[in-house]
Amino acid sequence: MKLSTKGRYGLRALIDLARYSEKEPVSISSIAARQDISEGYLEQLMALMKRAGLVRSIRGAAGGYVLAKSAEEISVGDVLRALEGKLEPAECAAFHPEKGCKASANCVTKYVWQKINDSINQTVDEIHLDELVEESKVLGENEENTEKACSRK
Repeated sequence: MKLSTKGRYGLRALIDLARYSEKEPVSISSIAARQDISEGYLEQLMALMKRAGLVRSIRGAAGGYVLAKSAEEISVGDVLRALEGKLEPAECAAFHPEKGCKASANCVTKYVWQKINDSINQTVDEIHLDELVEESKVLGENEENTEKACSRK
């Protein structure tokens, strides 16, 4: 399974939003600058995430975006499905009876594909934004300390 830039950039943007929107809405331009994503592309991603109920937009001079739910309630799977659609790397007609797979009754590989699909979905559904926000804070602190140490040399 290969995620497109929609999934990768969208997840980064939502982690950024979760990190910086605790006190006030966050503008597209500030997320774009921090994450090095074009504003136009980010607007498209935010529209998809808004449609999925992950973010809300707030209009006005102090407007921007905020999470529609708490970071603890939003999983990586929620974000990726909103942006990428289904997360099935192995598309098998045996999973969809309406497609009429002729080999379904005797096919043992469908169990392999199902296990792979289930494993991916379980993994992304177990990771939540709040965990990634905390990790990003730790990495940010480490990066700041490295920059300070390097500037003293």
